[in-house]
Amino acid sequence: MQAYYRRKLPHWIPPNAVFFITFRLANSLPAALLQQLKEERKRERETILESEQGEAQEKALYTLEKRYFGSFDAWLDRCVDGSPRWLADPRIARIVADAFHRLDGERYDLVAYCIMPNHIHLLIETQGYLAAASHEGPTASYPLADLLKRLKGSTARYGNEVLGRQGRFWQHESYDHIVRNAREYERIVAYILNNPVKAGLVERWEDWPHSWMRR
Repeated sequence: MQAYYRRKLPHWIPPNAVFFITFRLANSLPAALLQQLKEERKRERETILESEQGEAQEKALYTLEKRYFGSFDAWLDRCVDGSPRWLADPRIARIVADAFHRLDGERYDLVAYCIMPNHIHLLIETQGYLAAASHEGPTASYPLADLLKRLKGSTARYGNEVLGRQGRFWQHESYDHIVRNAREYERIVAYILNNPVKAGLVERWEDWPHSWMRR
């Protein structure tokens, strides 16, 4: 079965995939910076498509996407001045963590997550959950998008209530990546857990209160 979703770009959704997902607070990065990163990626991608073929092209494109995400995430870690940091509030972090665990075993198997001040990293195993899901609404035919809509919708509603604010809570777009093999799986788990260390928030990943890994 093949499923496609996304606001802009179609993605293939294998029914038993492991997904690395990142989403962030609304307005957590300047629009001009995002545009610059996207234009740089577009130029490099065009060069690769013109100069490489076959396996070499696939490898180069994969490396490009890793580098693009690395730059994107590094800027998030810097918590640009004026960027919302609502997830640093323990009450909001608990709302998000509870939402992740509530769907564990119902829509996915939860592997690991890290709730940073302005963004989230999440790793889930779908193992047929997405293919078997039966839901209604405009995103029902796009199971990963449907899942993210549910997670974002409930956490945004309760988060805004706690903060006493209105308006958009999450950025519409999310980053997702299909984990390709066991080696990448292990690397991504380590990346998720060490994000607070890399950002200079703690010295050991175990000291960050808003991370979790399935034992």
